[in-house]
Amino acid sequence: MTDRPFGASLKRVEDARLITGNGRYTNNFTQPGMVHMAVVRSPYAHARILAIDVAEALGMPGVIGVYTGQQMRDAGFGGIPCAWVVPDSDTKTPEHPPIAVDTVRYVGDAVAMVVAETERQARDATFAVDVDYDVLEAVTDGHAATADGAPKLHDDVDNNVCFHWTVAGGDIDAAFAGADVVVTDTIINQRLIPMAMEPRASLARWDVAMEELTLWVTSQNPHIVRFLLSLDTGIPEHKIRVIAPDVGGGFGSKIPHYPEDSMVIFASQQTGLPVKWHESRSENFQATSHGRDHYQEVEMAATADGKLLGLRAKVWANLGAYLSTASTGVPTILHGLMLSGAYTLPAVHEDVYGVFTNTTPVDAYRGAGRPEATLMVERLMDLVAHEIGMDPAELRRKNLIPPFTEGHEVITGLVYDTGNYEPALDQAMQMVDYPALRAQQAQLRKEGRYIGIGIVTYTEICGLGPSEVAGAVGFGGGLWESAIVRFHPSGKVNVMIGVNPHGQGEETTFAQIVADQLGLPVGDVVIVYGDTDQTPMGWGTYGSRTTPVASGAIMGAITKIKEKGVKIAAHLLEASTEDIEFADGKFSVKGSRDKSMTIQDIALAANTAWDMPEGVEPGLEASAFFNPSNFVYPFGTHIAVVEVDPETGEIELQRYAAVDDCGPIINPMIVEGQIHGGIVQGVAQVLWEGAGYDEDGNLVTGSLMDYAIPKASFFPPFELGKTETPTPVNPLGVKGVGETGTIGSTPTVYNAVIDALLPLGVNKVDMPMTPERVWRAIRDAEGGL
Repeated sequence: MTDRPFGASLKRVEDARLITGNGRYTNNFTQPGMVHMAVVRSPYAHARILAIDVAEALGMPGVIGVYTGQQMRDAGFGGIPCAWVVPDSDTKTPEHPPIAVDTVRYVGDAVAMVVAETERQARDATFAVDVDYDVLEAVTDGHAATADGAPKLHDDVDNNVCFHWTVAGGDIDAAFAGADVVVTDTIINQRLIPMAMEPRASLARWDVAMEELTLWVTSQNPHIVRFLLSLDTGIPEHKIRVIAPDVGGGFGSKIPHYPEDSMVIFASQQTGLPVKWHESRSENFQATSHGRDHYQEVEMAATADGKLLGLRAKVWANLGAYLSTASTGVPTILHGLMLSGAYTLPAVHEDVYGVFTNTTPVDAYRGAGRPEATLMVERLMDLVAHEIGMDPAELRRKNLIPPFTEGHEVITGLVYDTGNYEPALDQAMQMVDYPALRAQQAQLRKEGRYIGIGIVTYTEICGLGPSEVAGAVGFGGGLWESAIVRFHPSGKVNVMIGVNPHGQGEETTFAQIVADQLGLPVGDVVIVYGDTDQTPMGWGTYGSRTTPVASGAIMGAITKIKEKGVKIAAHLLEASTEDIEFADGKFSVKGSRDKSMTIQDIALAANTAWDMPEGVEPGLEASAFFNPSNFVYPFGTHIAVVEVDPETGEIELQRYAAVDDCGPIINPMIVEGQIHGGIVQGVAQVLWEGAGYDEDGNLVTGSLMDYAIPKASFFPPFELGKTETPTPVNPLGVKGVGETGTIGSTPTVYNAVIDALLPLGVNKVDMPMTPERVWRAIRDAEGGL
């Protein structure tokens, strides 16, 4: 705890409303005359639509209208756009109609929508819409979908391959030709289903007289949604107001622009009434974007003494039935470019195939591409260590990139900002007493107990990022941020930001920054976000970019505020501007601290403007734009200890230690909370979570009865440490932390489980590593099945 707001573990100011049930979410909003929309969804994964009979539904109580995809198309509504077309990849972008017109391509694909006076009436009427289908063969596996003869989803996409993208650096053939050791593996990064507390919702109000739209929506990116809506609805962007009020979690699933956003707008235009839709939990499973789903064939080359030489991989990334907003960037830019990890790796070659299948579209999910890359690298590191008989920690230490402060270019072409990896490794090993832990493991094995130790060093890319790079890698927008800092006459402050927090605690974090810089109480600062009419342009909250990028804009505005304050203070204190200094919220004459004015005094003087210096405008307000010069690259070391019961396959996570470096920490409590949540999500992928489809394309994990999500009781207390390596990329030196826990924990726990199973002859179990899978792997190794 410090005396400064920056670095203090303050409780989150937003929790006063969020944890007392006083938050206002999209589904809480109503409008006079509001009606409701429900969606008719396909029960088949792949089928032609032969006919849609809406007569019975139209005759049901309260029903106002039933609409199809063809009607939306005839009204000029276009397809849902993908915002990321990766260059040099021959990406195919088949149309994604908000409502299927002639073919459905996954279970849950929209077929029609019903608008009725009440939500119950609308949902009841969906069952009366009679759809005649010609059912087609389906394919759900991203690897199998590329085989000759596999069911074809889109006429103009051969073998369902949306794109082929390659990342390469160094002489990969020479690396493998000169290797003493080559290890290989096939890794399945299974499909995950984001599970936000608040399902999606949309409420549209079309003002026919003004031809203006207001849309309340659960979104991480209100400005991006406004931009994309202008493209697919034809409504000019300046006539669209998007409001994203409190958002109950997203984890990436509220990045995309979804079909239902367009559907409620169309329905409002057709009926002349405000129209609301909200997602049931079942629809959330079927129709909200999924995450991960990679099939990876990987190999690593090394010398006998543990020097890494090269990594080679083929990845089939299952994109689902259509391209979601950022789906193509996840397995390419955010995955392929991170294959060097934290190591000096002289050669890399990876082929990534983006594949269409009869499954729910896939988009970003916490970590988005980096957990898939880190698991690949870190799994191969353990295989190399085992092959050459070296401790996994020492293999990592031997290959870590040496400390750097002015950028380090890795073989994939990225330039890491700053890094000092070995202290994090040392600290983590000390926290768990690594040598003693290994000794304990050896002793317990003699007693018939099998504990496993996983140790991982990682780095990740976040703080997205320079707009020039965004354009170069095919992202259809900029990646700068903007902010407005506005003093009221009383000295209270509003800060308007373009990014849109959805549970991370940024209302507190940003208020701490402003209070720290301007010498104000944190309670005197309110952060305003989530309304495109009240906030400046922003490019969204994802990729742990909110604090590293938006704080740069806030700091720019604060600098302007201080500069103006100096001029006003100099005028009122009858001193020259060169003699005015600002500290602890006061403008003072140097050497004469009794001649001073508080920033609140200056705010009142500027707003009344009774006596302003010549040429200085009234008011105390400033805006700034910040376009970072690079991404930021947090890093760290995670260590997990598990015990596997060989009789049941049960896995107990006994210890988890994490040392993360996200630069200077603004609020330790919030950072620890972010790391806790991230660890939980990564461990959950390894041990419990996984979406499944049957051979007909039915989602067999379509409810919380079938899809396991973690509980707090599943985990031991986390042991957290930190190092601080500031980045030069932004004024505060801060890096993102929202995804580090997930990126580090996934390979750490996976490697720990395999480490426990090695004495039993098991070196591979696919995720999720359920007790049944572990038990079968043990029995297979024994020859018992």
